[in-house]
Amino acid sequence: MKFRAVVLACASAVALPTLAHAQSAAHNVIIFVPDGLRSAVVDAQSAPTMHALRTKGVMFANSHSIFPTFTTANAAAIATGHYPGDTGDFSNAIYAGFPVLDGRRTSLPVGGIDESTVTPFLENDVILGNMNAKYKGNYLNEESILSAASRAGFSTAAVGKIGPAAIQDVTARTGESTIVIDDATGTELGLPLNAAIAKRLGRMGADLEAPGRGANGSSGAYNAPGTLSANIGQQQYFVDTVTKAVLPEFKARNKPFVMVFWSRDPDGTQHNQGDSLGSLVPGINGPTSAAAIRNADDDLAQLQAALARLGLADTTDIIVTADHGFSTIAKTSMTSVSTSLGYRGVRAGELPSGFLAIDIAKTLGFPLLDPDREGGALVVEYDNGQSPSRGNATIGPTASDPRAVVAANGGSDLVYFPGPDAKAVAAKTIAMLLTQDYVSGLFVDPKLGTFPGTLPLSAINLDGAALTPVPGIVVNFRSFATGCAEPLRCAAEIADSGLQTGQGMHGTFSRSDTFNFQAAIGPDFKAGYVDLVPTSNADIAMTVANILGLKIAPKGSLMGRVMTEAQPNGAVPAFKPGTVDSPAGPNALVTTVKFQDVGTTRYFDAAGFAGRTVGL
Repeated sequence: MKFRAVVLACASAVALPTLAHAQSAAHNVIIFVPDGLRSAVVDAQSAPTMHALRTKGVMFANSHSIFPTFTTANAAAIATGHYPGDTGDFSNAIYAGFPVLDGRRTSLPVGGIDESTVTPFLENDVILGNMNAKYKGNYLNEESILSAASRAGFSTAAVGKIGPAAIQDVTARTGESTIVIDDATGTELGLPLNAAIAKRLGRMGADLEAPGRGANGSSGAYNAPGTLSANIGQQQYFVDTVTKAVLPEFKARNKPFVMVFWSRDPDGTQHNQGDSLGSLVPGINGPTSAAAIRNADDDLAQLQAALARLGLADTTDIIVTADHGFSTIAKTSMTSVSTSLGYRGVRAGELPSGFLAIDIAKTLGFPLLDPDREGGALVVEYDNGQSPSRGNATIGPTASDPRAVVAANGGSDLVYFPGPDAKAVAAKTIAMLLTQDYVSGLFVDPKLGTFPGTLPLSAINLDGAALTPVPGIVVNFRSFATGCAEPLRCAAEIADSGLQTGQGMHGTFSRSDTFNFQAAIGPDFKAGYVDLVPTSNADIAMTVANILGLKIAPKGSLMGRVMTEAQPNGAVPAFKPGTVDSPAGPNALVTTVKFQDVGTTRYFDAAGFAGRTVGL
């Protein structure tokens, strides 16, 4: 279906709030997110624009992704400045606590199949709207920077990858405040587009429906390589839309703006790349991934050129932050029952998608049901070559009476225990997980009890003011280096995914996944400065609010800080490293968290079992 435009009223009955600063003094801010960009791979050859930006501006040399190191968890942190314990966005796929329409339809057909799931994948505009409807109109439970800026009279926009783009102002769903342009723009499952932008695109003769990924969207199969193409076409559409329509519109409004541009590359290409089918080398370091890094870099260069052309460069701060790092997928285990069973579309002896759910179902002795098929009622015959379609599972007597729910994500999974016997079921599950060689650290909801070998969710800022169900266990998977001189460039990880050995993934508590690229440049940042103080994605919103004078009332207390040391004449705070260890569990296993503190703000480097996590 073609794009739906919202026609804005010529005059508003409600006046906009006064700008926090006089318009002549207020600066613009662009947050550019190169999804999945590792800090260690950026240099003058691989990404000349980003390398130059961090050389001329601020290089955040001690940066951090938020764990779990997934896109929507970090999108929520970038948007609000809060950790997942407050936002409730614990991973890309979570247990929602209710059946969520999955985005194939906007409403249920009369007498039709209930196309819903209790384990929604949050990179979906319809699902985000349905989550809001269930959880007080804002499932994140915190106001975002774009929302606060829009209230204060700034122009605001979020453009790029579906899911994280809309999360930047998750309650803006009409096109009248924050402009949202993503993969679903122009379709019945997308958000309406601001009428002024639609008019500009129309004058350009541009298509009002965003293109798909084309060949870049092909992930291949166990016997066929994935894509050999970067996501150039789709991202060019987004860059053109911003540089030829959004920025000129903001310029014409003659007031400051805040914009988030979310580049799917290099993430999407690194996931799907076909350079390394069945092999850990080169893994995500092949030519296709390199092309994706350069693609994101080229997009940033075009944005900078447009700012210069429009006379906005000197008054615009650019903050570049990747949501997470990246690793190569490994699918080996000597302990999982799933590797002794044969699965269609899976290489012999390798872990299938849903291996964690299979091991838990086997341990608990309950049926494993697929929440993403036939209304969640399909029993998965995992002893007979079947695996969950997306790795997720409800485990229990029936789909409506689950004793455990698994939200599969990749480098770490979430396990929930919604039944009346939650403590007993959790104890049995934890005992099994501590015997598995693919596990590297367990974090447990303290309401379920304390268990040797594990740490509580509060140890990693996952226990806060969240509205969504809190995971009973966060399972971190094993990571390891594949032999290069710089382990953060060639880490591999066990991944609960339908992708293949040699393709890309993230989500673990390894330093390869937490060490994201960060840099900044502009009138509110130092020039030629290397920042050695730890920073994280939760600091972005705090810093932008400080720059723009925005006031936001937090509901939770798990927040980032203002990066004062990166600002002109800003104070450089002290920081110190530390570790926290769990009591020893079976086989002397200890979950360890390695961190750095800046005052009361904690930055998590790596966590897991000794010898099973890169950077620990």
